Amino acid sequence: MAAVFLVTLYEYSPLFYIALVSVCFLVTSALVLGWFGLGVPVILRNSEGTESSTRVLKKRMRQVKNPFGLEIPYPAAASVTRGVTLTPDCLEDCVLTCYWGCNVQKLHEALQKHVYCFRIKTPQALEDALYNEYLYKQQHLQSIKKNDKAEKYCQLPEDAQVVDFGSVPRARYPLVALLTLADEEDREIYDIIAMVAVIHIPDESYRLSCRILYQYLLLAQGQYHDLKQLFMSANSPAPSSSDTFPGESSTDRGLLEKAGLAGDEPELQEENSKDCVVCQNGPVNWVLLPCRHTCLCDGCIKYFQQCPMCRQFVQESFPLCSKKEQDEDESTHV
Repeated sequence: MAAVFLVTLYEYSPLFYIALVSVCFLVTSALVLGWFGLGVPVILRNSEGTESSTRVLKKRMRQVKNPFGLEIPYPAAASVTRGVTLTPDCLEDCVLTCYWGCNVQKLHEALQKHVYCFRIKTPQALEDALYNEYLYKQQHLQSIKKNDKAEKYCQLPEDAQVVDFGSVPRARYPLVALLTLADEEDREIYDIIAMVAVIHIPDESYRLSCRILYQYLLLAQGQYHDLKQLFMSANSPAPSSSDTFPGESSTDRGLLEKAGLAGDEPELQEENSKDCVVCQNGPVNWVLLPCRHTCLCDGCIKYFQQCPMCRQFVQESFPLCSKKEQDEDESTHV
């Protein structure tokens, strides 16, 4: 009976029809304007309300002192037959050990053993983890003194008769350099107890210039980290024509990509300024991840969800130094 009454009222009462249409209009308007807290188009909201939800996450960082440093002073003169010159730069007395023709698989297994089995604190520990899977070992018997940038020469013996390490994919790295702390007391002080550097050496198969491909920092707690390069907009003079030949860098890059050793370094023109690439006023302080571009200051970092240099979306970011450290540095310069 109620249904019949409503149908009769709907057919013969224009007021009921008008009221029903009005209720539907009010409900639709409330949904659109967000009166009930439902989804509302962004254009109807204040931009300040969405700023916190789109802000780039700040990565938690822990400052650790790295006692090891390694450079190649004369990369153009290095080769498998002539050897290579290395320059350690360490904060404490350390030991340099070079492994020629180190097995790739065994090296990465050794890094995993550092995490799960035992700590690689000495050259002997690495050799045990490698099962002696290398062609030749060269160790400088005298420990390298701290802050002593003495050049160390590494070369394969003539009776080894090694001129190249085969075609890609290679089973052996040309050279692996291990830096360990010489004193037992220093191993208890530092979190980083060893550094493994994988170095490419030119041979008859691949004549790429000598360079460090990977650097692994081994921690006393049982972790290891891949040390990666930051792409900074710093004052770095462009290489002159006498140092490099036209197209040399692009050729090397292509050969490294073919060998699977190129990494993810973007080929971008570096700015000749240490200032922010956006405002050109504040000092560069923020590192963007995962692209690793260091190009924004403290004031501009909050306005970007994409890297201004490569347009890659920023997942995390971290500062090179805190605001307190910046203020202390400025006061020192003044």
